Amino acid sequence: MFAPRTTPWPLVALFTAGYLPPYLLPTTVGRLDTSLPLTTTQAGAVGSALLLSSATAGFLLASRVQRTGARTLARLGLALAVLGYGAASLTTAVPAVVAGAMLGGFGSGTATTVAATRIAAEKDPHRASTAGLLTVSALAGAVYLTVPHLGRAHGLPLAAIALTALAVWPLTGRLPGGTAASTAAHETGTGTDAPLPRRRSGPVLAGAVLCWSMAQNSLWGVSGRIGLTQAGLGDAALGAVFAVALGAGLVGVLVAGALGPRLGRAMPIGAGTLVIAACIALTASATSPAAFATGEIAWNTLYPVVLSYLIGLAASLDARGRWAVLVGSASSLGAAAGPLAGSVLSAQAGYAGMGLVLAVGLLLVAVPMTAVALHTGGRPLLPGAIRRRGGTPAALVAAATGTPSGAVPEVGAVEQPVVEIDVDAPAPAVQRAYDTAGPRQAAATPGSGTG
Repeated sequence: MFAPRTTPWPLVALFTAGYLPPYLLPTTVGRLDTSLPLTTTQAGAVGSALLLSSATAGFLLASRVQRTGARTLARLGLALAVLGYGAASLTTAVPAVVAGAMLGGFGSGTATTVAATRIAAEKDPHRASTAGLLTVSALAGAVYLTVPHLGRAHGLPLAAIALTALAVWPLTGRLPGGTAASTAAHETGTGTDAPLPRRRSGPVLAGAVLCWSMAQNSLWGVSGRIGLTQAGLGDAALGAVFAVALGAGLVGVLVAGALGPRLGRAMPIGAGTLVIAACIALTASATSPAAFATGEIAWNTLYPVVLSYLIGLAASLDARGRWAVLVGSASSLGAAAGPLAGSVLSAQAGYAGMGLVLAVGLLLVAVPMTAVALHTGGRPLLPGAIRRRGGTPAALVAAATGTPSGAVPEVGAVEQPVVEIDVDAPAPAVQRAYDTAGPRQAAATPGSGTG
């Protein structure tokens, strides 16, 4: 009997609280330049500062989760998020808004770091990450449907993030705290301070994901302005488009969760990024509500699918979750540069020119991401015979052939290197017997393979 797979809901909730700010970036940035004395570029810079603070938390805390304790760090992150975003939502003083957004961003990054580290240690990290993306997409969609009816105040999306962090706080009691075992592991070198594996694949993936995320958020950060000024949508209609787009993202996440590792990681990452590039070009050049909605919805359908496979790929590089955190922080760093980059590009080249530049950039970064997935993913052994996570067929194969427990690999296990054996050369024991006793007696020598 196999233990049923369960979803780690406390981690999913923490993941949701950490990932919500990037999902609400268009409405957050859009309200800053309409409700506060900020230009479009300055509002984009505030959004970038928020996400940069979030990325900084990931880089600083990647190796400290096990030592400090997931519960302690999660509560610290959520407390900072509530304090920072809450304060920023209640004031109209620009310096206080910027300081609160950065403090809240550090808290969100801390929560994301804990979630990524713990999810990487799960038996099925792809399942947990897709559940988190599903939850954050649904919540963000609800915010986009609700906020336009509550007014144009800049603090509404920030308050939504703060309330989410507050609601997740009670679930942190189910997270592990710092233990003597984790301290001992740190002191003996078996904890998170052990050398990082995949020293080449990890940095390549982190750099590519940084650029991938920056391209996504460059458009995401100015999508609201494209819809309002170029496509001719009203505020309520734009919120409805974003909500439908995030709802389509839910469908994409469900499909990704159902497929799991069946398609591997290289194909969803590579082909998905190519289609996303086309969607970005369409959205940025849209001059009608229909074209804008089509590009936005198609793009948001595919974005979380590819992101879920990138998270799973990063988690597979290190079971302790360090590459998952570092790649996630690189993604946050790219997201931080996105709003400012999108504002500058659109100001210099127009929205259509910006979309073309971003699409070409995505085509370029698709190559190293796909290469890492091919290099590190391996191929499932016994194709067609083993289901996801080594299910019943694997057990039947083991039982029927007397295979020792654990000998049947899980799907996604990297193939062992093939060692060539020279069958023409006799074994040493056989060769010695042959030299001294002749071929007939050598055939009966113990260890010759005839016994």
